[in-house]
Amino acid sequence: MGAVRMRVQTDDKNITIIHTTPVHQLLSSNKSIKTFLTSNYCFWRKYESSVHNINEYMKDDFMIKIETWHKPDTGSLENVHDLDPTTWKTVEVVHIDIADRSQVEPGDYKQEEDPAIFQSEKTGRGPLGPDWKKELLAKPDAPRMCAYKLVTVKFKWWGLQTKIENFIHKQEKRIFTNFHRQLFCWIDSWVELTMEDIRRMEEETQRDSGSVCY
Repeated sequence: MGAVRMRVQTDDKNITIIHTTPVHQLLSSNKSIKTFLTSNYCFWRKYESSVHNINEYMKDDFMIKIETWHKPDTGSLENVHDLDPTTWKTVEVVHIDIADRSQVEPGDYKQEEDPAIFQSEKTGRGPLGPDWKKELLAKPDAPRMCAYKLVTVKFKWWGLQTKIENFIHKQEKRIFTNFHRQLFCWIDSWVELTMEDIRRMEEETQRDSGSVCY
């Protein structure tokens, strides 16, 4: 449970967002872009951190890289990815509050996936009120986690650069928001999973999503 942080960087813009979702979903959510961008999906993982990379089809002209750190806090850390001062100044940090319905697009809203309504039968967690972060901080022993995401995007293609970059900016935040709301509300389905169960599910997901590099 926790907030989420992400950074998006293009040649013209740097945006940081406070979200973990398979990057291939970003492309498959738009048919025209999916048809154009047929890319391999590579994933490097180590304890507490991961790197997702898409850069096959257009070589150096197209790249989406998502670097993630998971920390046991509520999103209070600065520059978790240890960027140099010059780069950090270009970063815009965007906080995603999974309990804030106003951050969800109307067409994406599902009552059964609303952390402000949901309560876990197995853990008793939820619903999350407007001050859920403050309430969490008042309970030092309560579990919490924030996913800090550094998203780097580069797209160089005449006539399509602006369209693709704007699409990526919009869809990243939307996917991150929806995914983490779902993750909280599905807690009864995963809270009892063992590490062996998780590794097996990861392997199945990797096979379904295409090429995976370690």
